[in-house]
Amino acid sequence: MFSLKDKITLVTGAGSGIGAAVAEVFSKAGGFVFLTDRDEKTGRETTAQITGQGGKAEFLSLDVTNEADCERIAKTVLDRFSRLDVLVNNAGIGHVGTMLTTTGADLDRLYSVNVRGMFNMSKLFLPGMVARKIGSIVNMASIGGVVAVKDRLAYCTSKFAVVGMTKALALDHARDGVRVNCICPGRVETPFVTNWIKQYSDPEAAYRMACDTQAVGRMARPDEIAYAALYLASDESSFMTGSEFKIDGGFSVGK
Repeated sequence: MFSLKDKITLVTGAGSGIGAAVAEVFSKAGGFVFLTDRDEKTGRETTAQITGQGGKAEFLSLDVTNEADCERIAKTVLDRFSRLDVLVNNAGIGHVGTMLTTTGADLDRLYSVNVRGMFNMSKLFLPGMVARKIGSIVNMASIGGVVAVKDRLAYCTSKFAVVGMTKALALDHARDGVRVNCICPGRVETPFVTNWIKQYSDPEAAYRMACDTQAVGRMARPDEIAYAALYLASDESSFMTGSEFKIDGGFSVGK
């Protein structure tokens, strides 16, 4: 397994789904994990699960859209360890709609979390990484940040921006020892997706539709995405920066 021994890591949106899986995998790989989420209940439950298995983890409540909140978290982490080795910008939200059914407020809401949240956190921890000449930033994008997804205008717009931010950051700091990559998952069976499916009049049909979106005929498990994050966070991926890592079950093959 790729190692994060002695590395200090932070995962946003780590209360459930992909973020929780990333935090658990990072802990098993030997890293100390700060789990952050605005949902304190799920964040603390996931942290307790990790520490109960012998992992090193701590929960910090965080709203990535709030600059003051982000500054508080950065100060807490840096006061405690004087560094952050790995930042995983995972916090994100979705929205269903075309241009005709999406409001400006919808777009602003997605941008505030999916794009500005990543900007806020990266801006705070990047200087320390540059000063130490080492660091890895992993951004959670989406296959909807590489190819268009029907009825997801605001979501795709925000995730294309995440891919662009990733590439610009990587290029700007490639000679500073800081690597920046993003992961572009297809549909993942998370609590968010499960709750979305339950809203349909025929949840079973909606579940099959969600599975059929991928060429392999199923949704991804959160841990399948988490292991990609582990690779990008580890020293084994030292020659990889500015990349969009597609894990989409074949969704984009025919696009």
